[in-house]
Amino acid sequence: MVGAPTLMLLGLGTVSMFAPSRMTKNFALEPIGVAGLSTIRSVIGGLFLASVALLITGFVTAQPQAYVAVAILLGVVALGRVVGLMADGFVKEVIPPLIVELVLIAALLGAFFRPF
Repeated sequence: MVGAPTLMLLGLGTVSMFAPSRMTKNFALEPIGVAGLSTIRSVIGGLFLASVALLITGFVTAQPQAYVAVAILLGVVALGRVVGLMADGFVKEVIPPLIVELVLIAALLGAFFRPF
């Protein structure tokens, strides 16, 4: 149950880390120079890849509470989207990634409550 979220986060993290300019459209970001690309690599890529490390560690060590840690991280990301919708106004482009985040959270919590 954690395989799909792990692969998705691995893909996003790898591209963010090693080809950040390819992610600017996906994230609706316009980095300012090298510092902006570095932020995509470090903050976005780093958090995605750290999430992958937690998921793999949880799976390998049979400690599914690691799934909850990633679900919490994604939950705060989703909360940020909701805050943005309320503070900045509704834009339909925010809904698909919000749905993906909620599905990933559900999958990870499902794996926690029904491990292996």
